Amino acid sequence: MTLFFALLALVAGVGAVVVAAIVVASRRSPAAADARDGIGRVALGFAAAVASTATLGSLYLSEVAHFTPCTLCWYQRIAMYPLAVVLVMAAVRRDWAIRPYALTLALIGVPISVYHLLLERFPTLERDICSTSVPCTLIWVEELGFLTIPTMALAGFLAVAALLVAGPPTERTP
Repeated sequence: MTLFFALLALVAGVGAVVVAAIVVASRRSPAAADARDGIGRVALGFAAAVASTATLGSLYLSEVAHFTPCTLCWYQRIAMYPLAVVLVMAAVRRDWAIRPYALTLALIGVPISVYHLLLERFPTLERDICSTSVPCTLIWVEELGFLTIPTMALAGFLAVAALLVAGPPTERTP
């Protein structure tokens, strides 16, 4: 299962980069603008799918695989779990008004994931954030030589953020 989750994270990460590139290029290229419009029509549903998959994946790892989440894993969950709920509701209702709130949660999760990833690679950076019984420096999973749980979470947060940014512009009320 961890290889499956890693492959999904790889797809999410690559997708986030592609979507971000299209968003940037859409300012100058009509073809990229058309691609962004196409992405915008499905972005909310895809963002909901990414957040829901990440949530179910983290629950699988803790409840089925019995990996005990560290403090930073819990902080990442605090950012991701509400995303799954609100994005599914917003996708069903096609309600883009959720964008600023969901984007805020995704962008809160990014630095937590990056810091967790840094702690895995450079354990000496750890400063009493995690407990000694469940250290944040412990690498439970490493697939394809670089995909760990915080890397997978980072890919999810970045994919959600990119999809939300790529969505259609919201109308501002005066």
